[in-house]
Amino acid sequence: MPLGVDPRHDEFMELALDEARSALQTADVPVGAVIVDASGQVIGRGRNAREARADPTAHAEVEAIRQVTAARGDWRLDDVVLVVTLEPCVMCAGAILAARIPTVVFGAWDEKAGAAGSIHDLLRDRRLTHTVEVVPGVRAAECAELLTRFFREA
Repeated sequence: MPLGVDPRHDEFMELALDEARSALQTADVPVGAVIVDASGQVIGRGRNAREARADPTAHAEVEAIRQVTAARGDWRLDDVVLVVTLEPCVMCAGAILAARIPTVVFGAWDEKAGAAGSIHDLLRDRRLTHTVEVVPGVRAAECAELLTRFFREA
């Protein structure tokens, strides 16, 4: 799959939203992610699981990255696209950079903890050895509404 805006981003975001909705079953913040390979196949899925696992690092992006690296036996994911419902935080941005993921597509901006352009812009920081193409705002309203509803009902 070429880098940049792809008409399949909406389709992949729907799969990430499915993961986010699944996080509600364990009272986790509804954030979901999928990792897609160059052929457009979903090869990894993740959802927030901090409550389910009592693990502060169990964010959707990290869970998906762990799944793919375990399956491949390689930490380099330089041929994939990560699609996530919420702008990655600093920890997830660090994991994305460490895994050498070239493209991140996200839905809602995170004005409190985002690290892909809102608060910080780690993914595109030219001082680092790796930068990431960021495609923000894919199905943003839908992604944001899921989070707003969760926190309103919490």
